[in-house]
Amino acid sequence: MSRPHGIPLPSAHRSSDAPAPAYDDDEQGQPRPREDARQPTKAERVRTLVENNASVSLTLPGARDHGPGYWEPAARTVTPEGDVVLLVPWDSPTARAAAYAQDDDLTCVMEITDVAPVAVRQRIRGRAWLAGWLTAVRNEDRARFERLLAERHPERSPSLTEADRPAWMLVRLETGEISVDDLWGAGGVEPADLGAAEPDPVGRHEAELLQHLHSAHGDQVRGLAGLLGERGGAAVRGVVPLALDRFGLRLRLTAVEGRTFDARFDFPAPVKDTAELRHAMHTLFAASMG
Repeated sequence: MSRPHGIPLPSAHRSSDAPAPAYDDDEQGQPRPREDARQPTKAERVRTLVENNASVSLTLPGARDHGPGYWEPAARTVTPEGDVVLLVPWDSPTARAAAYAQDDDLTCVMEITDVAPVAVRQRIRGRAWLAGWLTAVRNEDRARFERLLAERHPERSPSLTEADRPAWMLVRLETGEISVDDLWGAGGVEPADLGAAEPDPVGRHEAELLQHLHSAHGDQVRGLAGLLGERGGAAVRGVVPLALDRFGLRLRLTAVEGRTFDARFDFPAPVKDTAELRHAMHTLFAASMG
């Protein structure tokens, strides 16, 4: 099926005065890093949001939008074509609308909201929007999509069995337009690039890792501020771990006078799993202790 065009997405472009320094104040908006910083691609960032724990809301014509968390999909994944497969409750507005949809007549916008798992000022870290056309998964595609979901979400595999199918429905969002606006910046993503991207290997465990850093290693996290020179140390009264990916750790710091800014601490090399992440974090903490 060819992809139609023209579904409007919320504006997600960076303003001309958006901050570019590595560390910036909240007076300039959401702090963002240098353009040359090592970072995941836009497609990887969207893929990570789709595959992991960020909240999702679906906007359908004629269906009330209840906001994030209401009728939220039990599982979701991305196909190699860049479409999104969702496992939704059979009695949800999404399932009912998709059941009666023809191939291209049900437009849908999926909004993903990424909220920091640790309480912090400006807690929303980013949003992504995927606009396209929603249909129920056809019988000939069901086995393939169930396999994709089971690979990404083994904890949800019981919901895909014959016995549990009446409670759930597989729907497919054929993406036409994708955009993201997050801690790294803003821009559009091609569906093919989304399908080819891989989610960040740290993403699945990021929330629990950040919460653990904040609760069990607060002194070590604060010690990283000393690596910032004059902007760290005594000039800072609050340090919170904000984001973690395979490239490094981002902290949100509050200065004594109340200003907020972010600092990025890159790992020596991108990590591939939690074992490499543990070693990279030990390296960071050792550097902060001199």
